[in-house]
Amino acid sequence: MQIKELEEALGGVLVERSARQVALTKFGEEAAQRVRDILRSVDELGDFARASRDRLGGRLRIGMIPTIAPYLLPKIIGNLTRIHPELELHVRETLTQKLIEELAEGRLDTAIVALPVSERSFVEVALFSEHFLLVRPGADEGTPVPSRETLRDMRLLLLEEGHCFRDQALSFCNIQSSPPREVLDASSLSTLVQMVSAGIGVTLIPEMAVAVETRSASVSVVRFKNPQPSRTIGMIWRKTSPLARQLLQISDVVRLSADALRKQQNSRAASRGVRITNL
Repeated sequence: MQIKELEEALGGVLVERSARQVALTKFGEEAAQRVRDILRSVDELGDFARASRDRLGGRLRIGMIPTIAPYLLPKIIGNLTRIHPELELHVRETLTQKLIEELAEGRLDTAIVALPVSERSFVEVALFSEHFLLVRPGADEGTPVPSRETLRDMRLLLLEEGHCFRDQALSFCNIQSSPPREVLDASSLSTLVQMVSAGIGVTLIPEMAVAVETRSASVSVVRFKNPQPSRTIGMIWRKTSPLARQLLQISDVVRLSADALRKQQNSRAASRGVRITNL
């Protein structure tokens, strides 16, 4: 009834109705986009009011990709809560493309992703870089590390389609149009490492994930020879965001959190006897 009333007020049909489905008409799609723009402007008005205050407080909607969130998020939340106690954090974990869409539509204030995203409407601030490490079955400990060319002929375990980390791993192995001999997909790094532990294949994981994901797995972790594969992690937000100055402050907190995580993981790895071989 509300949709019908809106259609009468606007003088056009918003929804095409049939026995099996309901779909937006062309007019409905255009109207929906205008409504999204209006709602985003309303949100930005609230952001503008918050930006005028001396202290950063209120709601902060932050997105993160799945290959970062489980490892870095606890540090970020702890530090932001301590430094900016008036912040109300709302965290969204999903794939890069979804984060970009939600950020553009004003449903997120900022996102932590692998750079670059190459969106003209976004500011990109690099925070830190990390290497990709090779995870092999424990029985392979001490054997020569394979080259990127050799990896193409191995049973390579990767994240499923849509994860930017998958694309980065394939790029390192110089696999673009033609797939490797055998690739198996998983939905998480944890599943990948457990599959390697079971002797199914090998995989690549980001360095920040090593301490967490290998603690209960019988695997061997090695670094590649230089140049090592790596990724740059950064924060992105809309160029029009009134919170730009505050988001720069938050990016400093995220950078410090990453440094603290790296030191903590190195210390824990050493205490547990976990060794990353340099070959």
